[in-house]
Amino acid sequence: MSLLTRPRTTRTAPSTGSNHVRVLSPLFFLLGWELLSLAGIIPERILPAPTAILRAGWEVLSDGSLLQALATSSQRVLFGFAVGALAGIGLGLLVGFFRLIDEALDPLLQAARALPHLGLVPLFIIWFGIGELPKVLLIALGVLFPLYLNTVSGLRQADPKLLETSRVLGFSLTRRLRSVLLPSAAPALFVGLRQASASAWLTLIVAEQVNAREGLGFLINNARDFYRTDIVIVGLVIYAVLGLLSDALIRRWERHVFRYRSTTL
Repeated sequence: MSLLTRPRTTRTAPSTGSNHVRVLSPLFFLLGWELLSLAGIIPERILPAPTAILRAGWEVLSDGSLLQALATSSQRVLFGFAVGALAGIGLGLLVGFFRLIDEALDPLLQAARALPHLGLVPLFIIWFGIGELPKVLLIALGVLFPLYLNTVSGLRQADPKLLETSRVLGFSLTRRLRSVLLPSAAPALFVGLRQASASAWLTLIVAEQVNAREGLGFLINNARDFYRTDIVIVGLVIYAVLGLLSDALIRRWERHVFRYRSTTL
């Protein structure tokens, strides 16, 4: 074999036994949980059995309350995410592209980022009341900073040679942004989108615990007042599923955008 020849490496598929363990271990966990609950070792008031949680899920699904709560919470996240994404990416482009704006604006944004945005709930209620606006703005604030930081980072990682070439070729500012900077920043942007998605759902959980009259938070608070631990867990599981689903959609979009990348060495 020539010293200049690079040996090909192939990906080995996971073994069948490993796949079986991945499938069976959650099933054994649920079975053990169910048996411990039936034996009274795990009190139902503390943690209901999986079958009880499934019955509670069917209860809120069949009476329509779960679907109504899902629609309300999803609408809040979509609006908040859209506002936060526009603000975060827009500010990131300005700071990453213009040095003067960077020096004037970035210190203020970094100082604001240091504040825990979930701690601003009382202030948002004073400013905006207890309606939908403070909830949407709180979600937007949670989305803004991950996208801002990753946009700026992605722009600053652009290849200087490509930037210099675009200047020599006479690219306009818009074309340089579209053809050089945004493609260079795309990997960091997708990281920011995934972080922002997780932050949006986390913020929603907190926002809906404060004076919510509809949505998943209202469903959970109402269940808490009646000591329905099973429905509380159903709501938390729905939050988790929605977060995983949104992350999977972003990853699928990322794979589509970078489909030209080879998956083998």
